[in-house]
Amino acid sequence: MHPKHIHYLEGRGEQAEGLLLAFLQRLGSEPGLLGAYLLAAPTQPDVWLLESHWEGEVPVLDIPQGYQHWSFEVRAALGEGGQAT
Repeated sequence: MHPKHIHYLEGRGEQAEGLLLAFLQRLGSEPGLLGAYLLAAPTQPDVWLLESHWEGEVPVLDIPQGYQHWSFEVRAALGEGGQAT
């Protein structure tokens, strides 16, 4: 079994929501995608995050110019019901 990875893509500004929503919709065809979320912070209305979960390594993604992104390997998790995995 390959370790899971989480990828974050950050966008800022008025156009970030639409661009990240389109990016999210394209992720559906990528192998290994377990799920993805477009996140908004009420206290930071100009900041958007796209969080995607992957089985194994994150594939090479076409990151929009000027956007920041990071990948992390999951080392431990807490599932529903408080069960550590």
